[in-house]
Amino acid sequence: MGKNKISLKSLLEILIVSTRLGFTSFGGPVAHLGYFHDEYVRRRKWMDEKSYADLVALCQFLPGPASSQVGIGIGVMRAGVAGGIMAFLGFTLPSVIALIIFAILLQGTDVAEAGWIHGLKIVAVAVVAHAVLGMAQKLVPDLPRKTIALIAIIATLLWQTAFTQVAIILISGFIGFLIYKKHAENNDAEIHFPISKRFAIGCLVLFFGLLILLPILREFTALNWVALFDSFYRSGSLVFGGGHVVLPLLEREFVPAGWLSEEAFLAGYGAAQAVPGPLFTFAAYIGAAINGWQGGLLATAAIFLPAFLLILGTLPFWDSLRRNPKIKGALMGVNAAVVGILIAAFYHPIWTSSILEPADFAFAAVLFSMLVYWKLPPWVIVVTGAIGGNILGLIL
Repeated sequence: MGKNKISLKSLLEILIVSTRLGFTSFGGPVAHLGYFHDEYVRRRKWMDEKSYADLVALCQFLPGPASSQVGIGIGVMRAGVAGGIMAFLGFTLPSVIALIIFAILLQGTDVAEAGWIHGLKIVAVAVVAHAVLGMAQKLVPDLPRKTIALIAIIATLLWQTAFTQVAIILISGFIGFLIYKKHAENNDAEIHFPISKRFAIGCLVLFFGLLILLPILREFTALNWVALFDSFYRSGSLVFGGGHVVLPLLEREFVPAGWLSEEAFLAGYGAAQAVPGPLFTFAAYIGAAINGWQGGLLATAAIFLPAFLLILGTLPFWDSLRRNPKIKGALMGVNAAVVGILIAAFYHPIWTSSILEPADFAFAAVLFSMLVYWKLPPWVIVVTGAIGGNILGLIL
């Protein structure tokens, strides 16, 4: 009985702490990791510095939302799988609820004509430009990786399909393996995670099983909810490099098929910058815009499920994988390709559908400066963008 009380107390503590982070963690995945470090390592001492760094390394290696996976991992280390679920719910639900409400309120309005909607699209230009700049400086430092990124840009723009991006990531990983397998440093200390290998293997089997079976079910059932779940699950399974990189995958899943207009898509992406928490909750907006609050919850579950299955499925095996120079080399190539894919997405659809007049470019430059030089929080950028978009709509 005492053990159950302690377990329930730990779960409640994790939920409360992660919910507070879910309401206050603005600024994207890198900023989220800083918030986590301050709360979990420095203040609460749930983990030591090295364990936290190793967990971050694992989540950077996996596809999916890295900051969310770090939070899940911390919850697992604190109170098992249930602790991971509590950490996820607390960190994610605030932004999910906000974006579902935004999508529902937006329905029935002419988003193509609203000045504030155009302002949110310009916000997306500034935010993605900022993300591209930061990622390129860190992940594309040398000529081979610059070349990989350039090829990824060209291929993504010439062949705009979801399969193209998957192929680019796989080929770039192989190239990185060939080039960097002897250069990646191996200086990581040993670490253990409290999950059995049998349970982990079950999670990995389920991950790959759903990735294979969902498209088949989609074809044979022709049910909208199956199609939605498949699209979001596949997007969540194939994204390397953080929340911004999911943008081109989701755009090509839903806009060409007519489920969502380009204006509504980019308006939601801009709104997603205004809320704290993981950018993957943008899926909640898309799902709600298509099928109400039920669609928002379904989309959220589908896009985050791969992150859950992968982090739980790899924790017991990560110690040997993360110290393998060949794996590290492959990841260096993948990260370079991710930068290229994001640059291509920055040009189309973001730039081409948002920067229509010289005034749009000037306003985007102001918002970018507010992010980079004045270091204002993202919600300030979003509010400024919405107000500025209305003003531009009145004077132009």
